[in-house]
Amino acid sequence: MRPTRRTIALFLAWLALSLAAAFVAELLSVWGLGGAALAAALIVDAALTVRRAPLEAQRSHSNSLALGAWTTVKLRVLNPGQRSESVDVFDGCPDEVEIEGLPRTLELPALSGVELEYRVRAVRRGEAEFGPAEVLRTSQLGLWLQRERAGNRSTVKIYPNFAAVAGFTLHALESRIQLMGIRRKPRRGEGFDFRQLRDYQLGDMLRQVDWKATSRRRRPISREYQEERDQQIVFLLDCGRRMRAIDGELTHFDHCLNAVLLVAYVALRQGDAVSLMTFGGVDRWLPPVKGKSRITTLLNAVYDLETTLEPPDFLEAASRLKSRQRRRALVVLVTNQRDEDEDDLRPALEILRRKHLVVIASLRETSVEALAAAPIATHEDALRSCAALDYAQSRRRALERLAGLGVLTMDIVPSKLSIALAEKYLEIKRAGRL
Repeated sequence: MRPTRRTIALFLAWLALSLAAAFVAELLSVWGLGGAALAAALIVDAALTVRRAPLEAQRSHSNSLALGAWTTVKLRVLNPGQRSESVDVFDGCPDEVEIEGLPRTLELPALSGVELEYRVRAVRRGEAEFGPAEVLRTSQLGLWLQRERAGNRSTVKIYPNFAAVAGFTLHALESRIQLMGIRRKPRRGEGFDFRQLRDYQLGDMLRQVDWKATSRRRRPISREYQEERDQQIVFLLDCGRRMRAIDGELTHFDHCLNAVLLVAYVALRQGDAVSLMTFGGVDRWLPPVKGKSRITTLLNAVYDLETTLEPPDFLEAASRLKSRQRRRALVVLVTNQRDEDEDDLRPALEILRRKHLVVIASLRETSVEALAAAPIATHEDALRSCAALDYAQSRRRALERLAGLGVLTMDIVPSKLSIALAEKYLEIKRAGRL
């Protein structure tokens, strides 16, 4: 407990009375009685405060949060006492979230409770814990402040921001893809897996005509195909120190996780199997999963991934993936490639491309582009701009040389990675390159 402002004011008044009593003898007895009364009131009020029933708190929130998204949390504070109270409340929020709407002052009726709402926004992935709520109560005589902890602890999982994935509806995948900017060009009747027979339509190619069915039905019949299903896509995700760079409100690594989740969802909807392997200080392997509902398996496999301070070892990662992934697959290497990585990447890509189709999705720092495009006013500005341009060109040339090995390369800023990678996947599916 600690004294309130009322107690401090009364104590200062008593001290002032003591100064007056030093000069006026008649005030000495008043000063003594005042001190005794103040001490008695403090003791009685403290005793009443210790004996009163503690407050109760009940928290209600979702079991999971999306990184960067605001979520409402409800907290109900219950007063079991016979008198109403005014209390200050602050919930025991974890360090992984930002808070809006706390602390709050509540008027608690006797034998009742009040519910408050506040918002939290997750700023770091993983598992977070809410502690008991902190309640500041005033004593019955208003002389003491007592801090109480009310309610239980609760845990919540903070996932990557999969709002884009959750926004897909079960029956409108194609239209949702178009709304997000993923364009699928219509290729009527073309594909690799037979789907159905239908009447011939203007624009069908001659090789689509099913001559036996045409002969039986005495009208032109075409075969309609669909993109091949039951293929595999493997995400090879860099967890090294370069992925700690921040672009906007998210790190490069979080941008990559969002992109992986989106493309994985599209692939699972296409009937393909998805697996994931990490490297760069974290060795995590998710064997291939298949089915539209298995996106939750992927979410639970990556939500607590964190970057490390280790450099990526591409050759070691390729060797591990070779032993784990026997079947031909589309391998998507998500990293932040630099020109000095070329000597390490080449042998790794040689291993992977022997069996798999490899895509390198390399993140480009927007800060470098900003330096290169910044206005030049001084000699130092010119040096910074030239250094940024030289770095960007060296990086671009290194990717071009890696493309010469027979792999597909992407050089993309983090904010555009999700859409670009989804388009690349659909383009590969349409072309039948797997």
